[in-house]
Amino acid sequence: MDKNAMKKMAAERSVDYVEDNMILGLGTGSTVVYMVEALAKRVKAENLHLTCVCTSIRTAEQATSLGIPVKALNEVDHIDLTIDGADEVDDNFQGIKGGGAAHLFEKLVATTSTRNIWIVDEEKVVDTIGRFPLPVEVIPFGSQQVFNKFVKEGLNPEFRTTEDGQRVLTDSKNEVIDLHLEKITHPHLLATWLSEQVGVVEHGLFLDLVNEVVVGSPEGVKILKAR
Repeated sequence: MDKNAMKKMAAERSVDYVEDNMILGLGTGSTVVYMVEALAKRVKAENLHLTCVCTSIRTAEQATSLGIPVKALNEVDHIDLTIDGADEVDDNFQGIKGGGAAHLFEKLVATTSTRNIWIVDEEKVVDTIGRFPLPVEVIPFGSQQVFNKFVKEGLNPEFRTTEDGQRVLTDSKNEVIDLHLEKITHPHLLATWLSEQVGVVEHGLFLDLVNEVVVGSPEGVKILKAR
């Protein structure tokens, strides 16, 4: 089955979790695009009253264009549910996010949310995370020094760049260094170490956060519930 078909399948199933009068977090990424489209259809068909907090400018623009009300994170006192994608999720429900360079906003919204649901195609479900490069958001001032430290630690860093060679900037105007690790056997230790590095704003390890993962597969939608 086509990967996009699996993404769409998971995305459309995930909006079944949405209830009237929710404060809802909307993630970022290609799978979330399908989710926002499906959500807009439910809002219109059922006249749902929602308040949505978006994790990126592009998600906010899509939601607004489809008639979904959007507020800033600072304007709400809680979030009932956040639906977001993931780049990898393992057997222990630990994940990597940030392929869309939105992991800082995504983590802020996720940690404010009572429940978190990830929507993925089955290729994102792995035994051990790490094959997908781990994004680390860093401030531009001194970013080369942070990069050099990652090199010394053997973390195989690479600045994320655009097609024309310019460094990718997040919505906060920070740079992204991707760590090519292949396998992360101790994600909590790595997360702690990265958070302690001066110049690091946030990393893409999302640990002990997700409640359910909605997986699109050729056999249909699978629901994985975290222990």
